[in-house]
Amino acid sequence: MKKVFILFSALLMTVCVLAQPPKGPAKKGMNFGNKTTSAGAIEANELSKTLDGKATADVKIKGKVVEVCKAEGCWIRMETSSGPMMIRMKDHAFTVPLALNGKTIIADGTAEVKETSVEMLKHYAEDAGKSKAEIEAIKEPKKEIVMQAKGILVL
Repeated sequence: MKKVFILFSALLMTVCVLAQPPKGPAKKGMNFGNKTTSAGAIEANELSKTLDGKATADVKIKGKVVEVCKAEGCWIRMETSSGPMMIRMKDHAFTVPLALNGKTIIADGTAEVKETSVEMLKHYAEDAGKSKAEIEAIKEPKKEIVMQAKGILVL
């Protein structure tokens, strides 16, 4: 029984280490996570106005994906006029394919202004495949709008 447990544990660790973002398409109309629609979506650049004075807000935002987590497909960055905005998949409940990069999407979830620690910024840079020099250059936390997405729709 002990051998079976050890073998199962080793197999589980191997699967976790080899986790990859889903391969495949990101075609118009595809949903990832909870099914969502474009009804009521605002442009990503308008999100800061929606959050003005609020701690959090449930929103649907429309924008272009400029980066996808290369490690697992567990986060994306969306283009905004003030720089890329972080969108994480709520509770790691779903992932997105690398093919989502460059696509226009609707992200449905909860947005908030947060301060991201240096440690997390370095972790995200690693996931994005940045060079060691780029990772080491991160020295200060960043205050930014972060979204926890429940669902994503490809436009």
